[in-house]
Amino acid sequence: MARYFEKISFEQFQKDVVDDRELYESFPLPKRSTKESAGYDFISLFDFILKPGEMRKIPLGVKIHMNPGDVMFLLVRSSQGFRYNVRMCNQVGVFEADYCDNPDNEGHAWVKLQNQGDQDYVVHSGDKICQAIFLKYLTVDCEEEISTVRTGGIGSTDRKDR
Repeated sequence: MARYFEKISFEQFQKDVVDDRELYESFPLPKRSTKESAGYDFISLFDFILKPGEMRKIPLGVKIHMNPGDVMFLLVRSSQGFRYNVRMCNQVGVFEADYCDNPDNEGHAWVKLQNQGDQDYVVHSGDKICQAIFLKYLTVDCEEEISTVRTGGIGSTDRKDR
């Protein structure tokens, strides 16, 4: 197996983001900014402004491939909270390996930001808006075997119809 980022299909991009082949072809996959960076920075695909108190769900155009036993945490960048009081609505996005390629949305990663500050938070296309950190996770000893398979996207593990 491998751990890597991949763009969602252009068809999913058209559905979730915009019908713009040039943007799709040109936006970069997440990467670390320095040799010792833990986080992989995701960029905004478009300009937007978050007014004080406003929330916005933002498509990232990317799906995440992981090895079994991996989890990826999606977090705001430190400067967003520290300088601007911008936060993720769920504080930490948790992505498991089986989210990738799910039938609902191909595993398309999104972030939902909220401006809890008192000034507009201005984002330009190409600005870094969140970061991903990969970790290994542990499970309890003697756990019963789990045979349930993910069949959907965000919030799908709560569905009663799976």
